Amino acid sequence: MNVENLKSNIDTIIAASTTTEEKLQQICDYLKKEVEYYDWVGFYFRNGDKEELKLAQFAGEPTEHTIIPFGKGICGQVAVSNENFVVQDVSEQDNYISCGWKVKSEIVIPVFVNGENIGQIDIDSHTANPFTPQDEQLLEYICKEIALFL
Repeated sequence: MNVENLKSNIDTIIAASTTTEEKLQQICDYLKKEVEYYDWVGFYFRNGDKEELKLAQFAGEPTEHTIIPFGKGICGQVAVSNENFVVQDVSEQDNYISCGWKVKSEIVIPVFVNGENIGQIDIDSHTANPFTPQDEQLLEYICKEIALFL
């Protein structure tokens, strides 16, 4: 994975797309296509004033998990902890919401706007133990960049 190349292309997508929805969808599509072990890429955002996340743009198989209560699953835990959560093997997590039998690992990085956790990027992989510090670095960068237009 060439993180600098990926970052540069993300910058190009953000600059070229018009609407927020377009930017987010193109980021999802691009990451899913470019990183072979990113099998599902999506954004969840706080659902108004509710203590829950709502699915926004994504690339990959449709999921029934369009609303996730705070504290539930990996995404819900990140909504509460405000910290990155890297799960190399989902079978080892008690508080995991399965999106399908193929998912072996997950990484979730929060998006902060003015210091507030407003959402997250969520990546599912059908490969166990795929994520490296480079993945975290790339996804943190994307979260910082999209925070500028949210």
